[in-house]
Amino acid sequence: MERSEALAIVREFVKNENLVKHMLAVEATMRFYAEKLGEDAELWGLVGLLHDFDWEIHPTMDEHPTAGEALLRERGVSEIIIRAILSHADHTGVSRDSQMEKALYACDEITGLITATALVRPSRSLMDLKAKSVKKKWKNKHFAAGANREEMERGAEEFDVELSEHITNVIEAMRRIAPELGLAGE
Repeated sequence: MERSEALAIVREFVKNENLVKHMLAVEATMRFYAEKLGEDAELWGLVGLLHDFDWEIHPTMDEHPTAGEALLRERGVSEIIIRAILSHADHTGVSRDSQMEKALYACDEITGLITATALVRPSRSLMDLKAKSVKKKWKNKHFAAGANREEMERGAEEFDVELSEHITNVIEAMRRIAPELGLAGE
């Protein structure tokens, strides 16, 4: 599958631009880690890009991402991508066995917290954001209250990367596409 085909699927099912930006952020982070680990950056990127494609049409934990599985198969998405997407949600019962599956779980939630942290900075940018600023916001449970910190910690642990290092890596990865994310500052 080509990236353009995956992006067409995203655009078909996702109208909320903030959700699209989230998937682009996860894609960038997955590509970053694939490159760092000597893995297939195209494959890892596709997993990140597609992982939440069905959230708007299946917006409950009972449905997402399992209800989207058939749609992906209809569009010729490979089983390895589908399995990774299913594994990013604990309730599916699909274990995270590969490094790619563990990376997706580790990168999903944390991109949201990093985005929220960047947006409240005077610069509204990732370019001057440091892990310590994210960690400071992390402690405030009212800030980005929907961001599941326990899941982020578990994701980093499963992926075998120290949390502060992971935050730094995710920021660096997201900087690569900061203009697309609206996080390049003024």
